[in-house]
Amino acid sequence: MPDAKERQEPRRPSRRPSREGVARLVCGRRSKWAVVALWLVVMMLAFPLASKLTDAQDNQASSWLPGKAESTQVLQESEEFRPEVTPAIVVYARDSGLTSADRARIADDVAAFKELRDHGVRGDETRGPVLDRLDDPRAAQVFVPITMDEKGWERIAPAVDSLRAQTGTGEPGLAVHVTGPGGTAADFSEAFEGIDSTLLLSALGVVIVMLLLTYRSPTLLVIPVIAVVGALSASQALIYLLAEHADLTVNGQSAGILTVLVFGAGTDYALLLVARYREELRHHEDRHEAMALALHRAGPAVLASGATVVLGMLVLAFAEMNSTSGLGPVAAIGVTVALLAMLTLFPALLVIFGRWIFWPAIPHFGSPEPTERGFWARTGHRIARRPRAIWAATAVVLAVFALGLTQLRAEGISNADAFTGKPDSITGQEVQARYFPAGSGDPLVIVTNAGQARQVGETVARTSGVVPQSIAVPPGTKPVHDGRVLIEATMTDRSDSAAAKDTVERVRDAVHAVPDADARVGGGTATLLDMDEATTHDNILIIPLVLAVVLLVLMVLLRALVAPLLLIATVVLSFAAALGLSALAFRYVFDYAGESTDFPLFVFVFLVALGIDYNIFLSTRIREEARRQGTRPGVVTGLAATGGVITSAGLVLAGTFAALGTLPMVAFAEIGFAVALGVLLDTFVVRSVLVTALFLDAGPKVWWPHRLSQENAPSPSGV
Repeated sequence: MPDAKERQEPRRPSRRPSREGVARLVCGRRSKWAVVALWLVVMMLAFPLASKLTDAQDNQASSWLPGKAESTQVLQESEEFRPEVTPAIVVYARDSGLTSADRARIADDVAAFKELRDHGVRGDETRGPVLDRLDDPRAAQVFVPITMDEKGWERIAPAVDSLRAQTGTGEPGLAVHVTGPGGTAADFSEAFEGIDSTLLLSALGVVIVMLLLTYRSPTLLVIPVIAVVGALSASQALIYLLAEHADLTVNGQSAGILTVLVFGAGTDYALLLVARYREELRHHEDRHEAMALALHRAGPAVLASGATVVLGMLVLAFAEMNSTSGLGPVAAIGVTVALLAMLTLFPALLVIFGRWIFWPAIPHFGSPEPTERGFWARTGHRIARRPRAIWAATAVVLAVFALGLTQLRAEGISNADAFTGKPDSITGQEVQARYFPAGSGDPLVIVTNAGQARQVGETVARTSGVVPQSIAVPPGTKPVHDGRVLIEATMTDRSDSAAAKDTVERVRDAVHAVPDADARVGGGTATLLDMDEATTHDNILIIPLVLAVVLLVLMVLLRALVAPLLLIATVVLSFAAALGLSALAFRYVFDYAGESTDFPLFVFVFLVALGIDYNIFLSTRIREEARRQGTRPGVVTGLAATGGVITSAGLVLAGTFAALGTLPMVAFAEIGFAVALGVLLDTFVVRSVLVTALFLDAGPKVWWPHRLSQENAPSPSGV
């Protein structure tokens, strides 16, 4: 729908952009309709497939574990002895001692459990009740195995629900809880229930509010929302097809982060394009030409930003942790589709709707550019007076914030500390630990050669931290398979504790020394230990790789070496400051017990891959202006032109990651808080103050070895 002014007034001559590539396809008077029609077809096909992504998730243990770890090998080998099962433990306790009525009630429940067959409950293999003591028992526990499949937590949740429905709330004074690995997994499943819809609504709400505040237009915000929802649906549909037909692994974690990434990154790109389009509309009467110029000039920055995120996510594929390596391609696909939508569908819609979509602040042809004398222009001039003192002071403040890293405890968090609340399984775990060995229900699993099984069992029984009389072949297990035997052992310490992990290491050292046994040790605690070790490996490998990828992208984009190195240094300092402040907040504000071992890695990848966007937006605009007016004036102009949009983009991205805090999981809340804080630091401090001051101080040398570094530019005081 052409604007009235464009129909009535003759078009004024202007420098036309190159109509090559995307700009020509998107902005053409006819091709824009073809672009929108194509996306409508894509979305119509995508919506039904996107809704099936939850069903395609693989939440079984192997989708999270380190692929080559000893515990993973035991898990795979144990499937030859029995189906993959996880025990739910029903705990009954009365401090004054179980009454005859209590014991009758327990017997009735056990009889009912043995009849259960729904949702993978293996009722016929129910064991118990096991009493805490034969004389005047105070507690009893019943073990009910549940079959695991590719649905993982989703399969366990209804099984545990059926157990909880059978036990009810208990008699007055009798505590009844469903705990153990099965109970905990069910509560994790409940915490993840509706994660897609929860994050979608939270992220959508944040985006709408921030776009309304940024654009001050109730009509304009509709366009980016349509584009980003279309991108999310298309990416979910593509990932679903790859999961079904190309063995792409998707679990609850990667599906949740996908939503946040697409909304955050997609909206960032939309904000940058709208800002440049609005600027060009003031200089060009024809909106098609204005959009073509906006794409021509802002497109490289958007493409570089998207490429940085995509490559950064793909680096995760080198991780040992399956949950981390699986996130890489899922996130990369999501950002790629978001980038494609924001460079095609979004500009096509803007051009179709015309200038009126900006109502009430419509950018008319010939109107002055408000950023030239705005807040960020004034900020740039202030920084230009003493750039060296400002960047030095800013760096010192960020370094002080980074000292909070001394409070970081990324050593893993126990199940009891993993929830923001206190579900039934955690309460049951505490009750169980008062009366039984703390490791009950989550035993060590040892697979060994049959000929050495007795010696291995005796070795395990002698190891400190193991209940000696607990060594046994579990019920329902094949006694021998292919010359191998599976045995279990109960530990004295809680299975997710540091002491239990130490026990696993002692047991492994002991059984590995048994000649010809080829013994391997797995189980829940061994899995946690292997995950910690794999994550430590991933931190050492992935973080330098991501930095290298980002540095290469910046070097190609800016055709310089000094500027990329400065930008990388600021990003690392920003990351350290965000992590330090977050650690202090977790200790003294939120009172979290610690952080997961993969917390630093995820925060780093998201902050560097996404936070570098703002440095790219700023530095590319500075380079563009430097070619026209010199580096130091270009820095001030670049900050003035991009300050508002980058601030808005940072607020949107911070808000979408903060939406992770709506989940009742400490690990997600910590990642969301740290990334949101880091993005805000990057937006308001690093990009607007530190980078600006560094570029002003360095002057033309920032572009070395490009010929721009040879310019004769005015001094900072003359800006």
